[in-house]
Amino acid sequence: MNHYMKESIDQFKEAHLNKARFLIKCPDQPGIVAAISEFLYNHDANIIASDQYTINPEGGQFFMRVEFECPDLNTKAATLEAEFQPIATQFDMDWKLLYVSQLKNMAIFVSNEPHCLLELLWEYQSGDLMANIALVISNHESSRETVEALGIPFYYIPANKSIRKEVEKKQLELMETYQIDLIILARYMQILTSDFVDKYKSQIINIHHSFLPAFVGAKPYERAYQRGVKMIGATSHYVTNDLDEGPIIEQDIGRVDHRDNSKDMKKIGQTIERTVLAKAVKWHLDDRIIVHDNKTIVF
Repeated sequence: MNHYMKESIDQFKEAHLNKARFLIKCPDQPGIVAAISEFLYNHDANIIASDQYTINPEGGQFFMRVEFECPDLNTKAATLEAEFQPIATQFDMDWKLLYVSQLKNMAIFVSNEPHCLLELLWEYQSGDLMANIALVISNHESSRETVEALGIPFYYIPANKSIRKEVEKKQLELMETYQIDLIILARYMQILTSDFVDKYKSQIINIHHSFLPAFVGAKPYERAYQRGVKMIGATSHYVTNDLDEGPIIEQDIGRVDHRDNSKDMKKIGQTIERTVLAKAVKWHLDDRIIVHDNKTIVF
């Protein structure tokens, strides 16, 4: 990590030392917002951002993200969590309390196309991606120099379907060693096993090079060209054991026409892929996403 990046991260941690976020999902009912607000007020906390959404006020699911500032949060954290539990039980909440200054440890998996990796590294270098990029894993050597120039460990692990179990054993050992909170598949062209995916539920973000649910699977640009589409896109989603069908976080599109061949479409699509993945990663790092069934609520 270079000096500028370290300085940006240190400044961020210091500025957000007393900030935390509640992410809450529960059955909708009267009194939820009042109970949370009163709880925070009683602990001298000041709400600085609050978003909420209900699927249906008559028995639907309720979702809420609350960011607050609380003096001496480090010393109060355990007390806050313990004393919030009765409220969570009362309203049958699925909840998390996340501390803004505790940056997430992130692993990036990449194959031979570096454009999404480069976008994330640029955001990281510029101080706009607040996470600890703990390591990069690739089944190609091509990105090693770029990654190691930033002081980030790079691990080359050849992979194919015939040695998938052995490969994932090494990868999982690294995830545990670096205490990884979030895995980014930045055009990593290998399918993960169900054991791997289950271990990191809603913690693996993939970028798919099409506007899902169109053109699921391999070679979407070639198939889009053959179909004569006028728009192509990209989709970032959480990985599940159903290929390319996990909860969608972000999507975008670009226009094409009859003059564009599949290579042209791929170039246009790669630009979309970069921005879509970066947005999804930032929203996860900012604790803006709640997964519900096979959908996401993005505040």
